Amino acid sequence: MGQKSKLAQLYRILERVHSFKDHMEKLPDEELQGLTEVFMERLHKGETLDDLLPEAFAAICEADKRVLGMFPFDAQILGGIALHKGYLAEMNTGEGKTLVATMPLYLNALTKRGAILVTTNEYLALRDAEEMGQVYKFMGLSVSAGVKESESESFSNKEKKAIYDSDIVYTTHSILGFDYLLNNLVTSKNDRFMRELYYVIIDEADAVLLDSAQTPLVISGSPRVQSNLYELADFFVTTLREGIEYEKEDKKVWLTEEGVRYAERFFRIDNFYDEAYFEINRHVILALRAHALFEMEKEYVISSEGTINLLDGASGRSMPGVKLRGGQHQAIEAKERLKISQETRSVASITFQNLFLLFEKLSGMSGTISDAAEEILNVYHTEVIVIPPNKKVARIDMPDLFFRDAESQFAAALEKAIEIHKTGQPVLVVVTTIAETELVSKMLMNEGISHSVLNANNAFWEAGIIKEAGKKSAVTVATSMAGRGTDIKLGQGVRELGGLAVIGIGRLVNVRQERQSRGRAGRQGDPGLSIFYVSLEDDVVKTNAPSKIQKMIEQNRSFPRWKMKSIINKAQKLGEELAVGSRKSATDYDLVLQRQRALIYQTRNSLLDGEKVEREQILHIADRVIGDFLDRSPEISRKELSRFILDHISYRVDEDFLSLPLEDQGEVRRYLLTKVEQSIDKHEEVIGNEHHMDEFVRICILTALDEAWVEQVDYLQQLRVAVSGRATAQRNVMFEYQNESLESFRKMEKVSLVNAMRNILLSDVYFSDDKDGRRLNIILP
Repeated sequence: MGQKSKLAQLYRILERVHSFKDHMEKLPDEELQGLTEVFMERLHKGETLDDLLPEAFAAICEADKRVLGMFPFDAQILGGIALHKGYLAEMNTGEGKTLVATMPLYLNALTKRGAILVTTNEYLALRDAEEMGQVYKFMGLSVSAGVKESESESFSNKEKKAIYDSDIVYTTHSILGFDYLLNNLVTSKNDRFMRELYYVIIDEADAVLLDSAQTPLVISGSPRVQSNLYELADFFVTTLREGIEYEKEDKKVWLTEEGVRYAERFFRIDNFYDEAYFEINRHVILALRAHALFEMEKEYVISSEGTINLLDGASGRSMPGVKLRGGQHQAIEAKERLKISQETRSVASITFQNLFLLFEKLSGMSGTISDAAEEILNVYHTEVIVIPPNKKVARIDMPDLFFRDAESQFAAALEKAIEIHKTGQPVLVVVTTIAETELVSKMLMNEGISHSVLNANNAFWEAGIIKEAGKKSAVTVATSMAGRGTDIKLGQGVRELGGLAVIGIGRLVNVRQERQSRGRAGRQGDPGLSIFYVSLEDDVVKTNAPSKIQKMIEQNRSFPRWKMKSIINKAQKLGEELAVGSRKSATDYDLVLQRQRALIYQTRNSLLDGEKVEREQILHIADRVIGDFLDRSPEISRKELSRFILDHISYRVDEDFLSLPLEDQGEVRRYLLTKVEQSIDKHEEVIGNEHHMDEFVRICILTALDEAWVEQVDYLQQLRVAVSGRATAQRNVMFEYQNESLESFRKMEKVSLVNAMRNILLSDVYFSDDKDGRRLNIILP
């Protein structure tokens, strides 16, 4: 269905919503509020949400007016219909997307399955839950915010359960992701706090689904044995030559065949890719990536405490406490000669792509998502629809100005900012990095111009500052993402001066961010101005322009304007294409983990929900474990067999063991299975209760499964790094990753069966009395 057809469908539904407007206006508060129960009853009797939509939207629009004093515009109602239909809606900055969400959230919350609104930061989640929550409560629904203002505060599982049991939840994408992982790490069904993921609206959807898509959510657990290879691998990498021992291309780096042979000589090994030398391989690739792909002041900074602080790629925000996974963080520490921090195991992991694909219904809104419509459809199977603005955009977007170098670029941009500032017109200067906000700030101070600086350090006070950016004579310097989600309203007399002027310095990483920056001005038909100053020294050009062009720039060659425009725009386009490819690669990698994760989580949930593990199933597990053992040891010795019994079945070996004919594997197998049954009989006798026995077996199997799964998740994090260094023409990296991850999953299954058998047969079980009665205690082997 084309854009026009989709919009026509939405307009037809809009007319039906309007047909109930007069009726809703006449209802007293009690009757309007009572409609919520009426709608729920109609759903219960078989009507669908689509059947209810016109009346429910009309009711919540009237509630918006009575509670907030705002009745949604037609454009907002159209946006709300699109969100209910599962579209990603592009709506101009300033269109009031917060109010738009009240309609589909209310409608979908009527199912009592939970409706969630996800946004980019805690400030927006808390603000919207508080402001819009008044409407939902007026209509008899419950609402909660899943975040706290302070990062040091956290919710208990009981508090989280109350939050996710609410009809409507406002939270952030990262909190939701971590909660999903934590919910699947609990060891008791009473500790679970999330319902099945039903309906989600993603605010600032392009920032969440695209710009943050490659940032995996990883929960770290116990520390691993600290490696002593980081410094050695780092030293080795410093001796490598680009183009000879290693190659770098498109944010990837790998050893050449000559580099591999050199590594084998350096580490005195015979096969760099042999499984026996996996750790050497991994550490070399980590060190190579640290030197070739991670640049100081761009991907990370060193804090005053001497630690590596990562920088958010989208906002430039410093992220203290956040670490790269799989040992990459430690490799950067080794590169910078810092104290190497403790490497921890990855206990659970998921990408945002796969997190949001878990929802039964996915929708979202943004001011700039149509530029990525094809990628959104391919990855999320969701269509983008552009909602016509409530008022025609009156902002003047000036042609870009192109410069040979950064010095003249910044000087010209500052001159323009000062010129506009003298008229009293507010100015917003948008730059690409935190360092540039500081540079522009110094330049403005030298000119004696008071200003505010926003560099995405704290979303709460950012929002307060950005609100003031539209006042007369205000000058604000910000990164492209700072204060996103907060409208800039014009102060008194500013409209007559031409509205807010946005001056962009530097070509941003994609067109979407530039449109977002321009969209700061000209909200709701206000006047405004935007102009970008770009140069051949912008990061986009340095990163993505062909090497021959970069050499020409370094040689101070002169370029005509048309040539500079071509170079800069092509560099940005290439960067966008590489970003799409990189996000697809991340999705492909995580798809492997997602399939395994789905199987493990399904098994865990069955155990937590009380699925009975029959005696025959335990014996089947034991039979598989015993069979594997005998297959590995066709000519078994009595010492090996006694060791197997003591490690897996019983802490004692009976006298009849000495007369067992070891040459008869069938007899050995029957003997071992008899010992297994005897061990189970003893536990049943001690426990003396079928319910408690079932609980005991479930705990033993769940613990074994969790231990094996943690090792698998951690191994896949390391494997992904290791295979990335095999990107030579002779190796298909994704094929190798899929093969090795499948092989490791099969090994994990065997390990979990062995551990489950050990836990069931060798655990010590006893009862104790507490205030709730007799309590089963299990001491695992």
